[in-house]
Amino acid sequence: MARTKKVGITGRFGPRYGRKAKRAVKKIEEEMKRKHVCPSCDRPGVKRESRGIWKCRKCGAVFTGGAYLPVTPMGKTAARNIKRIVGGK
Repeated sequence: MARTKKVGITGRFGPRYGRKAKRAVKKIEEEMKRKHVCPSCDRPGVKRESRGIWKCRKCGAVFTGGAYLPVTPMGKTAARNIKRIVGGK
């Protein structure tokens, strides 16, 4: 198997699809596959179960989020606006 120092996780594509497409896929997949912080227990253990479904390996909390990230930028904005309107802390 060839070395994949530069292409990383996208080495499986070989010479196909071009550099820009592979860089975009690499960025998305590496961010998606890392462990994220759980909103319930605040520990890094959240992994992707399926598209938009995330599960904490530590406390077992299951929640919905984005397809590639548990919290999307629009989700952050919506939560901030709701908190501001409701007057929560």
